Amino acid sequence: MSEATAPAAQQQPSPTTAAVKLWLQAYRVELILFAVSFVVLAGFSSMRFWRQSAAPHFVYQSKAWLEGHLALDPQVLPNLEDWACVREVNGQKVRCEGQIQPTDKWYVSFPSFPAVVMLPFVALHGYQFNDTSFGVFFGALAIALFYSLLRELQQREGSGRSDKENIALAATLAFGTVFFYCAIRGEVWFSAEVMGVAFTCLYMRNAIGARRPVLAGVFFSMAVLTRTPLLFSGVFFVLEALAPTPGKRVEELKAFSKSPGLKKLGLFAAGAAPLALWHAWYNAARFGSIAEFGHRFFYNNRVNADIDAWGLFHPHYLQRNIDAAFLLLPEWARGQLMYSPWGLSLLLTMPLLVFIFVSPERKQQLQLSIGAACAVLVLSRLFPEEPPPPGDFPIGHRSPIVWIAVVALFGVWWVGFSQDQKQARLKVPLVVTALCCAIPGMFYQNTGYAQFGFRFSLDYTPYLLAAFAVSAWPLKNRAVQVALALGFLVNFWGAVGFRGYTEGMRGW
Repeated sequence: MSEATAPAAQQQPSPTTAAVKLWLQAYRVELILFAVSFVVLAGFSSMRFWRQSAAPHFVYQSKAWLEGHLALDPQVLPNLEDWACVREVNGQKVRCEGQIQPTDKWYVSFPSFPAVVMLPFVALHGYQFNDTSFGVFFGALAIALFYSLLRELQQREGSGRSDKENIALAATLAFGTVFFYCAIRGEVWFSAEVMGVAFTCLYMRNAIGARRPVLAGVFFSMAVLTRTPLLFSGVFFVLEALAPTPGKRVEELKAFSKSPGLKKLGLFAAGAAPLALWHAWYNAARFGSIAEFGHRFFYNNRVNADIDAWGLFHPHYLQRNIDAAFLLLPEWARGQLMYSPWGLSLLLTMPLLVFIFVSPERKQQLQLSIGAACAVLVLSRLFPEEPPPPGDFPIGHRSPIVWIAVVALFGVWWVGFSQDQKQARLKVPLVVTALCCAIPGMFYQNTGYAQFGFRFSLDYTPYLLAAFAVSAWPLKNRAVQVALALGFLVNFWGAVGFRGYTEGMRGW
């Protein structure tokens, strides 16, 4: 009897093997999505995939840390684009002006968590580490994580989406938004956006229902220290912890001092604190302020005059940012279709916007939303940019009728959103978080440049697409399918046609 059972016992898999098989089975769709996204993004990245980009700032920061320095060696910098240069004058840290001096200190002028992630790879490959293929990897990972988030919404919030619909929405993020062209480029500006999406998905997944406050805090701090505008996404956890009940959120927020969610809020802060404290010290050591990430110290940059005159945030920047986000259209020039270097309207790169704020039960509101969006685009074509005053920014100068159309569009969305009486539980927190991330950016000194679409929108795109996912809009709706097709088509053009800093530097 013992001899007969011995071979059977030996054939039993080890606990580790069994656990791996269960994990692979549970996350098979995520793994397939990752693999497919990686192959597609790598293919569209083309020759870039095999080479380091022309703006590998995070690689150089990682290398400096490994050599025991906070500052970078200016002799090895690949270019002088968007680096911070600090000079000590009478004990004060000021921006470097004029001729470079040997005592000047050079730093990466962006939040530095991407450099932390790259540390082990830079330790192996040094300055030659390929940030482009790394960005493609992270892009594919972000898509898998977004699907995992959608599945969480399906299982815990009853989003009503099938697995196929969740796959379609994950593919929409990947190839139907500006994520597509950002994920295939490398370059400091786009790498941060893509990594920010990945950390945002991890943060959101743990923040739903405030179920894992410590992990939510950890991933929140990773996201913020990758893309600082994501600081405003903290409102999502606050609402989930203190005001989770639809129709009673205002009352719950007023009574926050008695809320059982205060403990979760404390745990969330504890999770976020280690990275936040480290970067606060890091900012103070470099720039003399815990809240300064380096933009005030840009070396020889076109934005310096605006920063000196108006600061980093000011209403002066509002018109140019709205213009870049909603009004810019392609143009036919020299026998080919061209895009503005300031980007294209979100109404073209993410047409699903017209559905997110309105209910599918109110067809008239959808008609108003589509009509208002079309009016904005048509009027921006009929009334193009007016000549700017001498020395002023080249966009943001439009006829008043165009601005009236934009206000009308926002008004239609506000009315549609406020009159939706059958919103899913998470619709309000998701939309409010998206707005909290988007609106401050409209007052920011930078609109983005050398971009196919408004790249800053990636900071809140996961929240908008998740809001669409929990809405009742069916993907079989003809209007939805037309919007999806338009988004895929426009962003396909962006992936194949956009020529950014790398091409400009290397003449590709």
